[in-house]
Amino acid sequence: MLDRRTLIAGAAAAVLAPAPATLVARTSPAKARNVVMVHGLFADGSCWAEVIGRLQGQGLHVTSVQNPLTTFPEAVAAATRVLDRQDGPTVFVGHSFSGMILTEAGVHPNVSALVYVAARAPDAGEDYTALAAKYPTPPASAGIVYDGDDGRLTEQAFLRDFAGDIPPAKARVLYAVQQPFHKALLTGKTTNAAWRSKPSFYAVSTQDRTINPDLERFMAKRMGATTIEVDSSHLSLISHPDVIAHLILDAAG
Repeated sequence: MLDRRTLIAGAAAAVLAPAPATLVARTSPAKARNVVMVHGLFADGSCWAEVIGRLQGQGLHVTSVQNPLTTFPEAVAAATRVLDRQDGPTVFVGHSFSGMILTEAGVHPNVSALVYVAARAPDAGEDYTALAAKYPTPPASAGIVYDGDDGRLTEQAFLRDFAGDIPPAKARVLYAVQQPFHKALLTGKTTNAAWRSKPSFYAVSTQDRTINPDLERFMAKRMGATTIEVDSSHLSLISHPDVIAHLILDAAG
């Protein structure tokens, strides 16, 4: 059984790293019973299934948002509608691209803490593409193909660069349900930086081939996040669900 007060035993897969002091004063997270999750590109809301069951087993109320992957304002609006329904303090969790949504919509009054899982975490108004360009391009980028305005990962790139530590049979199922994203989604910019005022947590994937791990470390350090490093592909929420669930439980208080 999971223990809300500790990380899993044998945590060679995840090392808790102390966060640096931040310039913005933030209180400790309020105790939360709600968790709202958002998925990123090349996925749908079911990608959180392994983590959801673990959190529900600890008595938390969990909702996984179906990110429309159309435009950034529409993605933010979809998450905000779910946050509006929560009845109290809520841990807001995002993977990959959806870190943009956390950063923008995480100023919502119901949000008590933010959890970024190998996720984008730009500052307000920051050009994420320009930030990412300061680091070596991750291999998955070369595997994006377009059908008109709809983008997706090729099967080879999905299995090798997105879900590299997932058993192949399971990874192929995930590939089969990946949702296409609209090109317009990638043009969005945040106007808020919720991590400047909300307690923040970050899970770096050290074997990530979709977002450069050093970029993840930079963003985590900049936000002063409580940070763990997971020996994982981009999909730590599927390959290491216990570790990610414990980080969320830590954020829930």
